[in-house]
Amino acid sequence: MRLSIALLLLAMTHAPAIGADPPARPRLRELGVRPGVLPPGPRNAITDVEGVRVGHATLVRGETVRTGVTAILPHPGNLFQEKVPGAVFVGNGFGKLTGSTQVRELGQIETPILLSSTLNVFRVADALVDWMLALPGNESVTSVNPLVGETNDGRLNDGRSRPVGRDEVFGALRSASGGEVEEGSVGAGTGTVAFGWKGGIGTSSRRLPETLGGWTVGALVQSNFGGVLTIDGLPVGKALGRHVLQGELGGGDGSIMIVLATDAPLDARALERLAARGIMGVARTGAAGSNGSGDYAIAFSTHPALRSRHGETGVRPRPLVPTEGLSPLFLAAIEATEEAVCNSLLRATTVSGNGTTIEAIPIDALRRLIAAREPQPPRGGD
Repeated sequence: MRLSIALLLLAMTHAPAIGADPPARPRLRELGVRPGVLPPGPRNAITDVEGVRVGHATLVRGETVRTGVTAILPHPGNLFQEKVPGAVFVGNGFGKLTGSTQVRELGQIETPILLSSTLNVFRVADALVDWMLALPGNESVTSVNPLVGETNDGRLNDGRSRPVGRDEVFGALRSASGGEVEEGSVGAGTGTVAFGWKGGIGTSSRRLPETLGGWTVGALVQSNFGGVLTIDGLPVGKALGRHVLQGELGGGDGSIMIVLATDAPLDARALERLAARGIMGVARTGAAGSNGSGDYAIAFSTHPALRSRHGETGVRPRPLVPTEGLSPLFLAAIEATEEAVCNSLLRATTVSGNGTTIEAIPIDALRRLIAAREPQPPRGGD
């Protein structure tokens, strides 16, 4: 029997009842799926890049508020005083990313990167400015470029209420740590939907072998978009009968925010190219790239020698990975982003809000699809 027919029959015959997922939601590798050829870092998270920290504030209120904010800090110091090289790549510009024009012009990021919901962006940006101005050493600062992105969580959350404010932003920033990253229906991913299932926050990483520099690339995503879900080549959306064209021709609008971190010494030009590979990683998951999808990737390097000190005007030598050495990093970005999207779905839980319930992807059905797949050749991504 052909693989596609077998997968479809398994999905139809063994689909679990709604809400039947086990309490413990696995990450992708816990299901035995290891996409790509490069190995992950020890946490398989963006925090595998030394110095990077992540924090969340999750806001669940009454029957209509299901939202939050997620903070990514490139290093634990004062980012305005020690800016990191950064870049933005726009896959589809239907969205809001405050501060992006200055990043593209100067090639620098001078605040933490915050993610939230669409109409909260402006409140979050305002609170981030308050945070930055209050940092020791910034007493005379009169211009700050807050970098804040979003996806629209309006199916599960009353976005017009704009509930995320200073308390939530400060809470996410204060809670940021370099340890394990909480994924799924948390922070900026509390109310998101992806591929018709509950989306959310997901993360992954890849580490190059020492012969290729030994650098790490980490990805964090806020998934909220449509398409036909594919997991490591497995046509999950097709097999489970849930995809962008099912019952709603032209549906599947939404967005994704991708944040890529690396310890490799890359300048803004190389980081923009790295960010573009994040979009390629999303494409591997079956994204539809619809008209209403705001697809943005932000990339930065944590390499200490590339930080720009505020007020610095002198010339100093800076190491850079040569152009011919970028290809392994590009592959790392693609693989880490692909797996981060999958983790965002797998770790998400079923959420009800704003008069709607969005189910988490059924783990038992997914296990059966994986088990039915033809044996795969061994690969290096353990």
